[in-house]
Amino acid sequence: MTSQHTIAAARIPAGKSAMAWAVLVAVTIAALGTDLWSKSAAFDRVAGQPVVLDREQVIAASASPRGPGAVIPLHDPVEAVPGMLDFTLVLNRGAVFGIAAGKRWVFVAFTMGAVCFALFGFSRWTHRRQWVVHTAIGLVLGGGLGNLYDRLMYACVRDFLHPLPGVQLPFGLKWPGGNTELWPYVSNIADLYLIVGIAVLVIHVWRSPQEQPLTSTGTPADEADKLPS
Repeated sequence: MTSQHTIAAARIPAGKSAMAWAVLVAVTIAALGTDLWSKSAAFDRVAGQPVVLDREQVIAASASPRGPGAVIPLHDPVEAVPGMLDFTLVLNRGAVFGIAAGKRWVFVAFTMGAVCFALFGFSRWTHRRQWVVHTAIGLVLGGGLGNLYDRLMYACVRDFLHPLPGVQLPFGLKWPGGNTELWPYVSNIADLYLIVGIAVLVIHVWRSPQEQPLTSTGTPADEADKLPS
């Protein structure tokens, strides 16, 4: 086999590789499973009593002064790692960090579109041996599907992770709205997977040379006619 054929074989699109699909599916299932399990465990234990969410109650509570959080019993945060991480229950009607609260169906549609785009990108723009990239896409898919499940089931997203509780911004700085905590947001494992996965993909795109789309044999489209028949 010529070196050109060897390179072409190594660059077969991931969509044509059973192993690449296996990596993607395994990471997606693992990310989705750990996210949903962690949310369920937190809402069973953190408040001192199980918090059972009902979609209609959450929607009705959204109009109250406390918002959807009115269905959660008042509770003290649970210190998981002193000074580093607290567990506290929050229902988020927005995106990551509570952005654009109340636009639930916009996020549902966006997530479904993002899932389709990620699958297309995996099968069309990655090679069968790019395991790190496939893992990153799996994290994004698992995290996105985990939060999508919450929005469809509960009309909000279950959050419970509060990093750096009580640590204040330096120099008297404040976030919009007046909050002075360094990290005032409560999030979840799905958000963590999304952030890590997207960061890896951005680094991959930044460090990789621009490549031509691949043919079904893994050859760049502008070089396909140059290979020996």
